Amino acid sequence: MLQPLVRTLRDSARDLAPIILVIAAFQVLVLRQPIPDFLDLVVGCACVVVGLALFVRGLEAGLFPIGSMLADGLARKGSLPWLLVFAFGLGFGTTVAEPALIAVTKEAARVAADEGIVGRGAGEQNAYALGLRLSVALAVGFAGLVGVYRILRGWPIHYLIIGGYTAIVVLTWFAPPAIIGIAYDSGGVTTGTVTVPLITALGIGLASSIRGRNPLTDGFGLIAFASLTPMAAVMLYGLLAGAIGRGFG
Repeated sequence: MLQPLVRTLRDSARDLAPIILVIAAFQVLVLRQPIPDFLDLVVGCACVVVGLALFVRGLEAGLFPIGSMLADGLARKGSLPWLLVFAFGLGFGTTVAEPALIAVTKEAARVAADEGIVGRGAGEQNAYALGLRLSVALAVGFAGLVGVYRILRGWPIHYLIIGGYTAIVVLTWFAPPAIIGIAYDSGGVTTGTVTVPLITALGIGLASSIRGRNPLTDGFGLIAFASLTPMAAVMLYGLLAGAIGRGFG
């Protein structure tokens, strides 16, 4: 138990070392200023290394096995509806709980209030942020459903990805300009610390459980859908919100 944790700590420190070195070099060699609060920064970096190591160890010991186990159990049970419901629920639940998405939607609501798109009241901003958050979560749930169905049917992933991005380009021409940047950023915030491990484990576990499927070629690719569908969902949310606003105006 202790040896894997020590190894993970060493790997985390090695992974963070280039970032620390680049920042320190620019601070000292380019800006030519002393590093402020040096002791606090050292303690903070140490906390980041420990936290990252514990998080990675938790993924390896908990989240990955759980996702693979559930996917394997549902595949062996042979119930397609429950498998699709599980894929949708997993995508929706992990995205709703994604800290990066919560932060981005709150910031988007604040900026939208400053621009006069929504009211400045806390209730209106919270409603706008919740609408964005639910739109992205529903989109990732749908992405999980489509991704799982693709694995079951053996569809080539590139056709679905090309078609999806074509639809996004078309939507970009019609969506309100204020929502486009948020829509494109939402594709990135969904690939966060909570969503990626479980969605990936689901795909790998499912592909490993089905005869004729390769975990390497079929198990991966769900995250691509999880990055793609939120862009379309947020732009559709912007179109719908604009249409409702004009209807009440």
